[in-house]
Amino acid sequence: MAVTLGEEIMLLSLDDESGAAKDRQSAGWAVAGGILLDLVMAGRVSVDDGRVRVTDQAPTGVALLDGRLEQLAAWAGRRSRPPKVTDWLTKDHSKAVTATIESLRERGLVAQEQHKVLGLFPVKRYPEADGAAERELRERLAAVVLEGGAPDDRTAGLVALIHSAKLHRLAFPGVPRKELSARMSEISEGQWAGESVRKAIRDMQAAMVAVTVVTAAAAG
Repeated sequence: MAVTLGEEIMLLSLDDESGAAKDRQSAGWAVAGGILLDLVMAGRVSVDDGRVRVTDQAPTGVALLDGRLEQLAAWAGRRSRPPKVTDWLTKDHSKAVTATIESLRERGLVAQEQHKVLGLFPVKRYPEADGAAERELRERLAAVVLEGGAPDDRTAGLVALIHSAKLHRLAFPGVPRKELSARMSEISEGQWAGESVRKAIRDMQAAMVAVTVVTAAAAG
């Protein structure tokens, strides 16, 4: 089974050795956005005019996606009109991260360790257990962004999420953002998918920018 977009973003966020999450808040938004985009590409969800609609509740066969689809359908079904993408991301991002880490653990890509902060407070960490998936991911991103290769639909969607959530340093450590932005914008805005998916990407990017700006302002 292929690694999902949310899992790919989580792999980029988790430190291979310590298992701690880097850029935790922004990565959390992007993980939730990646799951939603995978559901769009699977034909289960549509995103248009900043609102999300469940169009097909049939299982995808991927436990991570099906769990979030079930939650989204139940939540959206209690509303009088399709909810805003930003509302769903705000509601789900923390739960989406937990579900995604558990999926990575079940697949043997990360291990779970428990430590105590200051000798008192237990915290869980998720160091790398099998680095093959992350190595392939980073090679694929480098081929498309740094070397100018043509992206497939999912890689282009992943680049769009990384770019809008400002996770450049997770995907390309040591490379200045100014050397990446133009190419990542080009990929994000390219004609790499059907119109419905392109519209979903545009709305997802706008939502990602909105939630990360609000989060940064609150933190400040």
